[in-house]
Amino acid sequence: MNNYILKDENAIYYECGYSSDNAIFLKCGLESFFITDSRYSIEAKEMVRKAKVLTSKDLITTAQNIIKKSKIKVIHFDPKEWSMFAYNKLSQDIKVRFKPTVDLSHQKRIIKREDELLLIEHAAKLGKKAFTSLAKEFVQNGFGENEYRLTYTAKSILSDFGNYDLSFDPIVAINANAAKPHALPTSTKLKKNSLLLVDAGLKYQRYCSDRTRTVEANKDFRFDREQKFQSKKMQKAYDTVLKAHDRAISKVRSGMKAHKVDALCRDIIEKAGFGEYFVHSTGHGVGLDIHEMPYISSKSNTIIEDGMVYTIEPGIYIPDKFGIRIEDMVAMVNGRAEVL
Repeated sequence: MNNYILKDENAIYYECGYSSDNAIFLKCGLESFFITDSRYSIEAKEMVRKAKVLTSKDLITTAQNIIKKSKIKVIHFDPKEWSMFAYNKLSQDIKVRFKPTVDLSHQKRIIKREDELLLIEHAAKLGKKAFTSLAKEFVQNGFGENEYRLTYTAKSILSDFGNYDLSFDPIVAINANAAKPHALPTSTKLKKNSLLLVDAGLKYQRYCSDRTRTVEANKDFRFDREQKFQSKKMQKAYDTVLKAHDRAISKVRSGMKAHKVDALCRDIIEKAGFGEYFVHSTGHGVGLDIHEMPYISSKSNTIIEDGMVYTIEPGIYIPDKFGIRIEDMVAMVNGRAEVL
């Protein structure tokens, strides 16, 4: 694909090593252009690789002029990146055919380079370390605090008090609120023996990590994979999720289709009688974006290949009762999944 235009920040960063909130990346044959406004011109000229930096007051018009002069006939774009207003302005009065290519950049990024794998692995290790620190903080000072306060604490610790950006706003959910896969914080307070679910991640050099742990919050809990619950139903649900999680990681192989990986988890949960409570897909790719290809779902025919990075995160969510999720990131190496 020699001709394409990008607007998404992470897509642009992948191409040239720099991006801003007002930029266009344009590839026309052998030439590449990074177009931005004067607020970013100094940094762009210092940091952009393998592209000519252009400063403009009207980025779209500048891109149009380059396309017209290039005499190309077709240019690819991702319709997810463009508002209707911006696309209409870009495509008017121009003879080039704009070909929609959904997830254009994600498709290019689905197989991670070795340097990317190292950055993602480091992000995952930093995330694991942060979970250890977070458990200690919650044990010492978390009981009696509500989810709003606990989420604020999680943000502080995950970011190492501002040293790292977060992959997303952490999810800190207690008891019934954990039954919502993307729970928002409430006034529910953490008490001894509450069920506590934490889903969080941080970025290292823009690459994301993602991790979920569920525990019974006793006086000295840790975010380990092995957990004990006083409730027999919670314990059964937890053990089922852990079995599904471990089975998928141990059995996945390069060459499998993604829906087969999803089935490795889903079959375990269904056989245990919790099938209706596993309400999302088994996982998603992770890289510069927290959600990218491959998607590990029951409908995905994507073939798993070495170099892919994705989550395995089965869950059981019983409305008004509790929710359990266990999530780890894996990389496909020599045909098998390695936990990062």
